[in-house]
Amino acid sequence: MSTRRSPLAMALLTLVCEEPMHAYRMQQMIKERHKDDVVNVAQRNSVYQTIDRLLRAGLIAVRETSREENRPERTVYESTEAGRETLREWMRTMLSVPAREFPEFPAALAFMLVLPPDEVEAALRARVAALEGRLSALDAEMREAAAFLERVFMVESEYQRCVVAAELDYVRGLADDLRAGRLDWDFRL
Repeated sequence: MSTRRSPLAMALLTLVCEEPMHAYRMQQMIKERHKDDVVNVAQRNSVYQTIDRLLRAGLIAVRETSREENRPERTVYESTEAGRETLREWMRTMLSVPAREFPEFPAALAFMLVLPPDEVEAALRARVAALEGRLSALDAEMREAAAFLERVFMVESEYQRCVVAAELDYVRGLADDLRAGRLDWDFRL
């Protein structure tokens, strides 16, 4: 049985390959390692749903279930051999094959004609400010992390920084084109 690959499934499977652990600990480890920038663990329910999918697919197994006094029951999961092999397969694919992803921003650009050009420019200027803040935060995080982490633990931050910087350059240029009248349309909505 095969399970759907996702960043969250990959992250959870990676963690249980490191050592057996319970769901709450998996979520905490992702946050502690700042991997929640690339894996969405904001909703605890999605973690449990993904664990259920991994269990049904035979990629992880229940190692033990325990209950400490006045605490809810805790299930500790471990990887199976099929899970370790699937994780390696997923990694090869995720690293080598560009995925067709559907983020919100390109979709908004595709349909920006529903707003007048001046509103689009204002929204893009707000985005520029947000991207500048994100770029500054990434630079600070990377400087701080470089003091105690090897580069291999920061490559996703390097990638994010490049993506944010490229988006910032593009959005600045698009906003400038709107302001200069090089991009215009008749608003009719």
